Amino acid sequence: QVQLVESGGGLVPAGGSLRLSCTASTRASAIYNMGWFRQAPGKEREFVSAVNWIGSSTIYSDSVKGRFTISRQHAKNTLYVQMNNLKPEDTAVYYCAAALPSPNTSDSLYKYDYWGQGTQVTVSS
Repeated sequence: QVQLVESGGGLVPAGGSLRLSCTASTRASAIYNMGWFRQAPGKEREFVSAVNWIGSSTIYSDSVKGRFTISRQHAKNTLYVQMNNLKPEDTAVYYCAAALPSPNTSDSLYKYDYWGQGTQVTVSS
């Protein structure tokens, strides 16, 4: 069992930056692929970014590519996403997720086994 806790959300103006963090409850999370998803009001949860267990492979949705950077720090059991040039359409609750070990990262929420409680990001225009 892995518990995930997100932090770092808040209110920022358009063009601003935020860094979200997700801390896992166990060092066993080091072998999990990890991802970020988001859900805006009235919309389905959507993929944002993912990184493999070793940190060597990353994927991004087209909507955030070039603006967001995912990373992980095994020593701190922590996953990050640096979000730059934020837009009002980035407003959502952001969730981190962990997937049991597999060769490839995934953009499907159904591939993830553990979820955090989410952190709100609001971008004002």
